[in-house]
Amino acid sequence: MTTNGASPISIERDVAFGHGGAIDLRLDVYRPPAGREKRTAVIQLHGGGFRRGSKDSLAANCRLFAERGYVAIASQYRLLDQGPWPAQIEDVKAAIRWTRANAASLGVDPDKVAVAGYSAGGFLALAAAGAPNDASLEGSGGNAGVSSAVAACIAFYTGGGRSLREDGASEAETDVMRFVKPGCPPTILLHSTGDSTVPFDASVGLFNAFRAAGVAVELHLFEGLSHVFDRHPEFAAPSVEVCDLFLDRHVVEPRAYPPFVAGVARPG
Repeated sequence: MTTNGASPISIERDVAFGHGGAIDLRLDVYRPPAGREKRTAVIQLHGGGFRRGSKDSLAANCRLFAERGYVAIASQYRLLDQGPWPAQIEDVKAAIRWTRANAASLGVDPDKVAVAGYSAGGFLALAAAGAPNDASLEGSGGNAGVSSAVAACIAFYTGGGRSLREDGASEAETDVMRFVKPGCPPTILLHSTGDSTVPFDASVGLFNAFRAAGVAVELHLFEGLSHVFDRHPEFAAPSVEVCDLFLDRHVVEPRAYPPFVAGVARPG
């Protein structure tokens, strides 16, 4: 257990949460400062095109989420050289089941577990949110019988599963739109208009599809930045701020905002 010197966030690293084939899967847990707990966990999934990347790249954003009261969990999943699709989503679901199974010790409500992903991790977040308890994607990584459903989804600059298809997975299996359907949990999408790796039209298309399916969804576009726009601290902080508001109103303390009614004064 280590403590971040800038704020009283406790970090527990390399916690074993399950297994992917012969690989022991691990995660890092970032706990919020005492007194700020929102009893909500956010499982974070790194990018890297399914071929590279690690949970270590999530440290900065995990700290930002923890500072705002969330238990932020940076999770490992198998890369393509360690296992073909659907190994990646099986590992994500194992992390979700572990979090729900250990909710009491984590200080969270088992029904208040959200998932957040970046680029390829965003695809996995959408897949997890859109296919809860799908036997074909659950795998056998641990905590069998525990639900893999999530309460909300956060997807940064994500698109399709091209790398998965290049590795042999079918287009039908890895079309991200497959996971957009009525009943999906509330979802927030963040992208930059200058993204040349995954054009922002991908998130616009997802937004429109979620709207058509009747799913609570938000889209936030940042002008002119490149793919991983939140590598810039001045954009990472407001990104987490809008995610915090989204999670707070849909998961932490669910509430509705009624439309303006004639004859009733607006606040402010």
